[in-house]
Amino acid sequence: MAASASAEYAVQHLIDPEICIRCNTCEATCPVKAITHDSRNYVVDFKVCNLCNACIAPCPTGAIDHWRQVAKATPFTLQDQLSWDSLPAQSELVVATNAEVPSEVRELTEIATAGQGGAVAPPWSASHPYVNLYSIARPAIATVTGNFRLTGERASADIRHVVLDFGNTAFPVLEGQSIGVLAPGLDARGKPHHVRLYSVASPRDGERPRYNNVVLTIKRVTQDHEGRPVTGVGSNYMCDLKIGDSVQVVGPYGTSYLMPNHPGSSIMMICTGTGSAPMRAMTERRRRRMALREGGELMLFFGARRQEELPYFGTLMKLPPDFIDINLAYSRQTDQPKTYVQDLIRARGKDVARLLRDDACYIYLCGLKGMETGVVEAFRDVCRDHGLHWDALKPELHAKSRLHIETY
Repeated sequence: MAASASAEYAVQHLIDPEICIRCNTCEATCPVKAITHDSRNYVVDFKVCNLCNACIAPCPTGAIDHWRQVAKATPFTLQDQLSWDSLPAQSELVVATNAEVPSEVRELTEIATAGQGGAVAPPWSASHPYVNLYSIARPAIATVTGNFRLTGERASADIRHVVLDFGNTAFPVLEGQSIGVLAPGLDARGKPHHVRLYSVASPRDGERPRYNNVVLTIKRVTQDHEGRPVTGVGSNYMCDLKIGDSVQVVGPYGTSYLMPNHPGSSIMMICTGTGSAPMRAMTERRRRRMALREGGELMLFFGARRQEELPYFGTLMKLPPDFIDINLAYSRQTDQPKTYVQDLIRARGKDVARLLRDDACYIYLCGLKGMETGVVEAFRDVCRDHGLHWDALKPELHAKSRLHIETY
């Protein structure tokens, strides 16, 4: 099915006539002369465009940065585009929505969102995500500009902060999206390695503001879930990268697990380990915009075995308490009882219940699959103790796009 869908459908590059200012930058920039215009619109020839993205960065309005999935046999013609006053909605097309997504990415996404019955719609104020811009056949090439260990030397987990720079290649991402990495070499069957999916840990304007880069938070995998020795192909490849190395990247992916942007919106974040990546991206986005006073509350429940194994601990401790309410759970800290994120959710039950009631609060859960049940049961207990009913509330949270779960 995947091969057949890929053969039938394609991504078509289009220009939004509503925000295009007819400056001719795109046509002048296009190396293959795929862009033309008349007195009304600028348009892209599907038969000529090779999706090189050379025109994306120079466009002053972003009108050039639009895409639709179309049947290869019947793409939008130049005459279609020349007649438009606005872009057609994607929902108006007959498409295979997963045509450009590798099967392993679809499977991981289905597993990750299974706890909530599949991906829910994004918050109504979420920014528009771009997806599937780069494929296995045509990946983007990023350069490693940083690789820092986040956990202590004596920690059992080697967790890295890996910075990838895309240079002049357009690779727009939002907080909560993921990218895929293609590890070099072949697997035991002589086939190329599957895509490895990682959540982006930097905000939309880059790890360094206004630079075209992203950060990944990656744990070196040395054993499986049963504790048996194993060498994670993607994680060890990424953790061993040196500054200046090149990395093949596909995606971006993700249209649901996105942060709200409307003034007064609050965010409750629950995570363990590298599940902190999207939470760091959202928190950093809000931190950089603190002066605008547009955000509501931020509440974080973050779990690790010990303090030295908690990514971004030092950075978190520098954030003012009136900006973010931080609750840290350690399950193996010396001389302390085992504490998990669900224990702290119960301990903060009054405030958690208040935020669950608040339609302006959005809840995000990310981490290992094993934490999901405990967190849901903690929500159930908090609801029971504070006049709510979880089984009735949960579908309301989904319907209002307020509950987002990604666990692996």
